[in-house]
Amino acid sequence: MKQTLLQEKYPIYTLEVSKDETRFTDVESVIAYLKTCIDAHEVARYIGEFDHLEHTRSLPAGRIAEGIESAKHILFCFGTKLLDPHVMAVRPRSIGVVDQGDRFIVTFLEAPMPPANEAMERWVKALVEQPNPIAA
Repeated sequence: MKQTLLQEKYPIYTLEVSKDETRFTDVESVIAYLKTCIDAHEVARYIGEFDHLEHTRSLPAGRIAEGIESAKHILFCFGTKLLDPHVMAVRPRSIGVVDQGDRFIVTFLEAPMPPANEAMERWVKALVEQPNPIAA
């Protein structure tokens, strides 16, 4: 998993995983897995899904990069406190999943709450299959 700055200001986490390295075959199965993670979390609350590719295709001026076959977001919230109206600007959270044929690109924006980042990072890293240890 890489941490980078998108457009020099947005801290994002990105995992690129070959379809050979995961049990998932399509964006829908990745989103379904992430929903089970959200549903099982003691704080996170599932909100919904958004088909970004479908939305962009529906726009007269919509443009889609070559190789993007599917692109969806799963939306959820980790909020445990609402002590300041400004915190609404950084909520809710989403994880984006893109199918590029032979691989998935999974991304999310860094949250201002470390436990939220830790959970999202753990969920996304678990998309990669761990090889079975060789018996000694």
